[in-house]
Amino acid sequence: GLAAVAVGLQRVYTLGRGSTLYNLVNINGLTTNELIVVNPGNTAEVQLAAGGTSVDGNNSMLTQYWSTCNKVIYDADLILANANNLADKNYASGLIAYASIFKAMSLGAMAQFWEKIPAGIGTNVSFIDRVDGFKKAILVIDDAIAATSANAISATFISNMPAGINIVNTLYALKARYSLYANLYPQALAAANLVDLTKRSTFNFDALTLNPIFETATSTNNVVQPKDSTLGLIPALAPALTDGRVGFYTSINAQAAPRFRINGFANAAAAAFPIYLPGEITLIKAECYARTDDSTSSKTFLNQVITKTAASDVFGLGANLPPINSFGSYAALLDEIYKQRCIELFMSGQKLEDMRRFARPTSERKRNLMPYPVRERDNNPNTPANPPF
Repeated sequence: GLAAVAVGLQRVYTLGRGSTLYNLVNINGLTTNELIVVNPGNTAEVQLAAGGTSVDGNNSMLTQYWSTCNKVIYDADLILANANNLADKNYASGLIAYASIFKAMSLGAMAQFWEKIPAGIGTNVSFIDRVDGFKKAILVIDDAIAATSANAISATFISNMPAGINIVNTLYALKARYSLYANLYPQALAAANLVDLTKRSTFNFDALTLNPIFETATSTNNVVQPKDSTLGLIPALAPALTDGRVGFYTSINAQAAPRFRINGFANAAAAAFPIYLPGEITLIKAECYARTDDSTSSKTFLNQVITKTAASDVFGLGANLPPINSFGSYAALLDEIYKQRCIELFMSGQKLEDMRRFARPTSERKRNLMPYPVRERDNNPNTPANPPF
């Protein structure tokens, strides 16, 4: 029934090279210089790494990503339309919340890469602006928060779903993320303050359902690898040599090229992949304060990330650096927030969104926004014009 459809959402979102998760991390990573292509036979990856007009509507990774996002939204809508008919309201609230997480992430995933996204699922659908896509994701989350507040999620539902996802924390974390993307700073801050940073929320993998990045890239050394210890940042913003996060996210292979290899959350077949990181939530707070003229509070939260030790983080991720006493100008403070996001959230799929929001020079990325899949254009006359870059 609906529970099986719910489990299927996670499968489409996370399983294999065709999953949303794999393509989110790799499209973003190649476009923002986090990653390099190891084997030029990987055509779609090569196109993304080249960027500009080399990326067109026939790119197979973009086409697959568009398809899985819309598939998840379609299936989530099926759950959301029927869950309230269940007699067990506590089970229903679990279904609503779980489906809403995947629907919101899929709306957000499209809004991060395209100027406009479909307003719904179906034939000849219209399109809405990408910022409205984030706002739509927030509305989906708000409905789920209301459902779980009215009826606590049942233990039976939790036992029926794949382990790993902390549902309520994830709802608030995603609300904070997409509110930040939509420039809704007080709302983002309020949601971030409701996330328990001592709890993990992950996509879990095992011997049968492998971590898709490990399966395709890490284990083969034949698709993508990290660029180097700069994590794709320009020299002025590169991580300190003593930054503990570089060694967390990359490993060194002294015997065979490339020298830098994927580590972190894709270093094993069963490595769990976080839906959000505690450091992301802290950096959302830092940015919200900075953008609402409270630099003092911003610096406090920014230094929490800079000084965080691996031992104090639920994922063992820590820069372990001394605090910065003076950030200088307001512009320098924003630069530091951007830098810390790029390091803390390496290979999380968020850097392209950050580059636009922080107005980084276009020379630092391969594309600003993506062309629409030819498959969509051929079947929907409402498909917008492609952006020039």
